[in-house]
Amino acid sequence: MRFQLLLSGLLLGGLSIAANAQPRRAAATAPLPEFSLTRAETEAHIRFLAADELMGRRTGEPGNLVAARYIAEQFRMLGLKKAGSAADYYQPVPLLVVKPVASGMLLTGKDTLTAGKQFVVIAGPKTDLTAGIVYAGYGLTDSEDGYKGQDVKGKIVVTQVGSPDAKSPRDMIAAMQTKRKMAAQKGAAGLIELVTGAGLPWGMASRYFGGESLSILPDGDDPAKTPLLHIWADNGKNQLASLKEAGQSVTVRSTGRPQSVVNAVNVAGIVEGTDPKLKNEYVLLTAHFDHIGTTHTGATAPAGTDTIFNGARDNAMGTVALLDAAKALQAKPPKRSVIIVALTGEEVGLLGSRYYAEHPLVPLKQTVFDMNIDGAGYNDTTLVSVIGLERTGAKAEIDQACKAFGLTTFNDPAPEQGLFDRSDNVSFAAKGVPAPTFSPGFKTFDEEIQRNYHKVSDNPDTIDFSYLLKFCQAYTYAARLIADKATRPQWITGDKYEAAGQALYGK
Repeated sequence: MRFQLLLSGLLLGGLSIAANAQPRRAAATAPLPEFSLTRAETEAHIRFLAADELMGRRTGEPGNLVAARYIAEQFRMLGLKKAGSAADYYQPVPLLVVKPVASGMLLTGKDTLTAGKQFVVIAGPKTDLTAGIVYAGYGLTDSEDGYKGQDVKGKIVVTQVGSPDAKSPRDMIAAMQTKRKMAAQKGAAGLIELVTGAGLPWGMASRYFGGESLSILPDGDDPAKTPLLHIWADNGKNQLASLKEAGQSVTVRSTGRPQSVVNAVNVAGIVEGTDPKLKNEYVLLTAHFDHIGTTHTGATAPAGTDTIFNGARDNAMGTVALLDAAKALQAKPPKRSVIIVALTGEEVGLLGSRYYAEHPLVPLKQTVFDMNIDGAGYNDTTLVSVIGLERTGAKAEIDQACKAFGLTTFNDPAPEQGLFDRSDNVSFAAKGVPAPTFSPGFKTFDEEIQRNYHKVSDNPDTIDFSYLLKFCQAYTYAARLIADKATRPQWITGDKYEAAGQALYGK
């Protein structure tokens, strides 16, 4: 009897130990939250964000702010921390809206140029002005090839477009405000930049500036103050060479460009890391939630005509991936902290990302990586295309994450398109933060991509929701692996942004 009691006790004890051990084994092998994300929830997000009711989510319009509110309330429901002093998960992004001129003309010698054709008014009030001209090179310095020795008060300054180092449209546009400010400080009556077509075709320049424009309101700027008259003129065939000669004058007549301020927002939330030291470093996750609005012909369009650019692929898919990442990472935080930022204004000049890069909600020096999402669409649901995959130090983690969901990675599709420097990631890369773009699967810009890119057909009903789920899961898992990585990702040796990274991080 004593032996039987002893045996029973041992058996019961063993069962008790086994029972107690079972939850620990289960806990050790429990799947990460991203493996439990559902197609239904992912589909619901994109059906809302790309719905007709949001009218294409154009920055500065109500549908864009509705999308921002939806994202913010998801962050609130999940329990993400607010970033810095951001109220309501919003980072205000003040933008200047400039309307196009109704009409304008520029007289030089015997030639008459028409606004919208041979020249565009970038900024300025209603104008009827005749003034002498002064050529000042690029108009950016007081040296001999700039303003040195020249009195420009009451005159119109003529310059080359951009700067000596400008190689892309983005670089040329970036120099505009600096030279306009410099001309104004020197008392000029106006500024004309000559566009030669090198690096920036006139057709592109005139389309970009001929319509309504949005730009970041400069810090301390008074929107009620009328800016200096600023013109870009087509000099592609050197037909305006006479404007470089001393003693010339021009006459400018323009209805002016009305301007106002729009208070747009980025939406930001933080998942706090678990490691006592590494949680002071941040992985930044970004995607733009704006799109291009409508065809603006809804009032006169025939009944049944679709006029709404829903932007399901570009970039509701990316926004949904941010929401999925927020849910999974908040449920089980990684070692580093993660700041998730839905960006506005990408379609009108990367404005939200540029503003964040200049006004970060956590210090950029503590931001070790940005994984951006953007895309024109997809033509291959077996892979994820990563622009910058082999440049930014996280290839192994991204490869592993995609493989876990049956996807492969494809590095830098369509290199001829220069995609790395055309999305929000470049705003952070230029500051030194390693920043690839995680895109839906494609290898080339083919007919399938073009079918829906910036078209009214890009709506939720055309999305492969099974692929969308895997895409979101792979993105989230990659973010986790990078946030748990023992060492920081770094630019590869010799990369064009390596020096910026060294300057930012001090190594």
